[in-house]
Amino acid sequence: MLADIHCELITWERFYALARQLAVTIRAASFSPDMIVAIGRGGYMPARIVSDYLDIFDLDDIKIEHYHGAHRQRIARVRYPLAAEVAGKQVLLIDDVSDSGDTFDIAITHLLLHGEPAALRTAVLHHKTVSSYRPDFYAEEVREWRWLVYPWAVMEDLRSFLHDMDPQPSSVAEFGYFLLERHGIDVCKQTLQDVFDMFTP
Repeated sequence: MLADIHCELITWERFYALARQLAVTIRAASFSPDMIVAIGRGGYMPARIVSDYLDIFDLDDIKIEHYHGAHRQRIARVRYPLAAEVAGKQVLLIDDVSDSGDTFDIAITHLLLHGEPAALRTAVLHHKTVSSYRPDFYAEEVREWRWLVYPWAVMEDLRSFLHDMDPQPSSVAEFGYFLLERHGIDVCKQTLQDVFDMFTP
């Protein structure tokens, strides 16, 4: 059962602005990666936009499972391994958020099994100060913890909240009221309807 966790709903426009800021920050630090490795699934979108801004075509990924919606699994684990070799390359490892730090610990350990990079830097859109891992680059620092609902995970996260409602909502309006009261997010009616239609009996 999820507690009344405070959330922030990130729009596509806000995401793009953060991804742009991240790319600008990396460029300003004079780090020029040869390749980008995304930590899936959250890092896929940020990695793609940053690779576009930095003109990097060598893009690969590691799929790590740690969360299902807002529910955290006990142990982060590699689900699908990295396919590329990183030996001798300048590598940028990207995720959406540094929350607990566990995902980066697992990802870096796994990445180093594929060779010794010439340099390895890490980047996120949001760095939460409670995290045990501090990435080299981030677009925004989060000092007061909150759950971040990214636009590519809206259905997944809202499904988690819906599943935890007891009793289950009888209408879209009731579902929207619950999200606003319990989690502080005002979700558009169409998205609420989509979640309600797809994930209620």
